[in-house]
Amino acid sequence: MERKLKIVGLIIGLFLPLFPFPGIDYITRVATLTVLYIVLALGLNIIVGFAGLLDLGYVGFYGIGAYVAGLISVHYGWGFWYLIPLCICAGALSGILLGTPTLRLTGDYFAIVTFGFAELVVLLIRNEIWLTRGPMGVAGIPPISFFGHQFTKEWEYYYIIFIIFLIVLLFIKRLENSKIGRAWFAIREDEIAAQCCGVNLVRYKVLAFAISASIGAIGGAFYARWFRFIHPDMFKFWESILILCLIVFGGMGNVWGVILGTIVLIPMTEILRNILPQEFVQARYLIFGALLVIMMRFRPNGLLPFSRERKDENFKSS
Repeated sequence: MERKLKIVGLIIGLFLPLFPFPGIDYITRVATLTVLYIVLALGLNIIVGFAGLLDLGYVGFYGIGAYVAGLISVHYGWGFWYLIPLCICAGALSGILLGTPTLRLTGDYFAIVTFGFAELVVLLIRNEIWLTRGPMGVAGIPPISFFGHQFTKEWEYYYIIFIIFLIVLLFIKRLENSKIGRAWFAIREDEIAAQCCGVNLVRYKVLAFAISASIGAIGGAFYARWFRFIHPDMFKFWESILILCLIVFGGMGNVWGVILGTIVLIPMTEILRNILPQEFVQARYLIFGALLVIMMRFRPNGLLPFSRERKDENFKSS
């Protein structure tokens, strides 16, 4: 039954732009934003859900990917498809640079350092005007093109991010059921026990940072070419908190829970932004926070909790 629901959900997502909804362009834009946040949440879930490390600086990797893609597109005219490998390398390198010196930290200390990383990225983007144009932002980013065809319609960008989502999903599911995934879950449950069983903590934590940061950078690259304008304010700390909330709401460590949580929360923020009066539009964050508090009170493990017993069965069968 669960597998059938997943297949139905993927089919609905695949054909969503073809449904005759009123205001289909706006709906498709919200759907594109939702799938983008699913990709970002899946990337952060590797660190938070799989490896059990509280990362508050994920938006830094998102911003790095966006600015690498935006600046190189504007100055050198690189196509989106050539930028993807470059952004993956930039994200992985930044993840390694952040992960390596912070591995001895745990708990709140680790979270504070990752928070500082996100703020440092924003400060560099805002103040290094010679490179990033600072508060003026980067405008004139060309749209994505393929064999001379420029993508300008919302449904075209929806399918691009949907394909990226499918690739990321398949990659993460393979990781989840692999030796690497088992090592991450072992670290999440008990680092000392994992180390006693031969798990190299440094290697697997750095690997988690590198892969997670790469996925965040891919999301940033797509965002830059889709929105065609980037600004330092787009990558503030709130974005890290939002992506973390998607994981907590859906169920940390559960890939399908993360997807469900994003599908619920991201459209809800858009609905609240449209139905609330202009003077109360910021109150949607209060409603958003209240919903999360209620969720943590009555279902602290999320909509689809992570089941260690189920994972153990999968590990034995593999």
